[in-house]
Amino acid sequence: MDYCEHAGQIREVTPSAQGCEDCLKIGDTWVHLRLCLTCGHVGCCDSSPNRHATKHYKATSHPVIKSFQPGEEWGWCYVDELYFEKL
Repeated sequence: MDYCEHAGQIREVTPSAQGCEDCLKIGDTWVHLRLCLTCGHVGCCDSSPNRHATKHYKATSHPVIKSFQPGEEWGWCYVDELYFEKL
């Protein structure tokens, strides 16, 4: 695995919602879900129309997300553009 200095910011978090928190507020849909490993925000992926997970990163600078899809364990660091096969 490549080095990611942001891995130290990963926390045990409680998901903020069972769907994209922001899409639920506006009554929109999503394709896949991502979980912020700093605060627990659940946002939609970049294949979704609103890209709320990336918008959350840009607003907060929380660097690491994990897939919030059942059975998926991979993660991503926005800052280092680094993929983690398992988190």
